[in-house]
Amino acid sequence: MDQPISLDAVIEFLVSTPFFDGLDPFERAVVRIMEVIRLQEGEEVFHEGTSGDSWYVIFEGEVRVLKDADTEAESEIARLGPGKCFDEMAILDGMPRSANVRAAGPLTIFRFRRDPFDGLLAQGSLGKLVAAMARVLSHRHRQLTYQIFDLLAGQAQVPAAQAASASVDRYQVSE
Repeated sequence: MDQPISLDAVIEFLVSTPFFDGLDPFERAVVRIMEVIRLQEGEEVFHEGTSGDSWYVIFEGEVRVLKDADTEAESEIARLGPGKCFDEMAILDGMPRSANVRAAGPLTIFRFRRDPFDGLLAQGSLGKLVAAMARVLSHRHRQLTYQIFDLLAGQAQVPAAQAASASVDRYQVSE
């Protein structure tokens, strides 16, 4: 995992992910602003509440997305692997991060910082990438809506037929 990653390997990997697959060679210039970060199990990528100044794509390994609970314990709300991205909200709105993210084992991620990203955006070269981010965010919002409905339906003792319409298979929509 500590071996250098060739530019060809990076581009081949990125175009195999939903975010980058539709980009033309000019738009792939986004790799110029990319940083490679390697972490070991348990190391923190970022902490909830910190400034949202970048977004990430997982090259190798997995991350745990954790939410602080009212107690001292954290709850794992997601686990993401190669090809998945996270913190795309931060690159778009700059708001503080909404969760903690830690390496679930040896991890290689690509980081894209907000300022260079905004520079490429101002040149008009990342429209397809931002559209891909919007699709992923829309998918995640839809999943969350279904999950909230299921929780509320369970609490309100909704009839079984109505609750069944909010079945888990809706959570499997691909990104």
